[in-house]
Amino acid sequence: MKTDLHIHTSYSYDSTASPKKMVDAALRKGINCMAVTDHNEVKGSLEAVEYAKEKPILIIPGIEIKSREGDILGLNIKRIIPSGLSAKETIEKIKEEEGLAIIPHPFGWICSFKGDLMSLLKEIDGIEVLNASIFGPGNKKALNLSEKYNLPFTCGSDAHEPNMVGKVYLEIPGDNLSIEEILNQIKNKNVKAGGLKVNFFERVIAHLGRNIAKVQNYACGKQKKIQ
Repeated sequence: MKTDLHIHTSYSYDSTASPKKMVDAALRKGINCMAVTDHNEVKGSLEAVEYAKEKPILIIPGIEIKSREGDILGLNIKRIIPSGLSAKETIEKIKEEEGLAIIPHPFGWICSFKGDLMSLLKEIDGIEVLNASIFGPGNKKALNLSEKYNLPFTCGSDAHEPNMVGKVYLEIPGDNLSIEEILNQIKNKNVKAGGLKVNFFERVIAHLGRNIAKVQNYACGKQKKIQ
């Protein structure tokens, strides 16, 4: 299965793409599973789950939480986990909900994890080693860290608009796996990174789109508080 485990929708302050549009984009691109991980919100993921019923794609509900030290993905999360907690508290909250706690883009230029990542290696469930949207050597550094400490890992496009969906993905052996089976495969590191090479221009366009979405959402009175 091809799984894109980091996708945003219009429920994020920096996207205007509806959950329906993001699911449809994934279907067009042959993605079998996607995790909707809006900023500090779960409504988009739950809407995507409902829309995707009877469609050949599995939606993992999720959230991207802004902890005091940086962003943390919660996979298989159906309730909001408060932002602004410490990273350790955020991870504990994710696990209380029986979700997976993943550190996304830990070495991104403008979105890196600011806390003591090494002290959390035994607490987290994995790190994101391939993010289609970040600039610089961050993905390589994340992969090296994963290999050095034998950490579970995920991949995600970090798409905020349909064009970026499925640019990178996590390949998981098997067909029609359940959410529980996918999460177990991640924990057991029975996965591999896949996808296309995303060029600098594509990343620039994607980030310009996020900034435009912020302005549009603000103008429409939809702007959410950025923690």
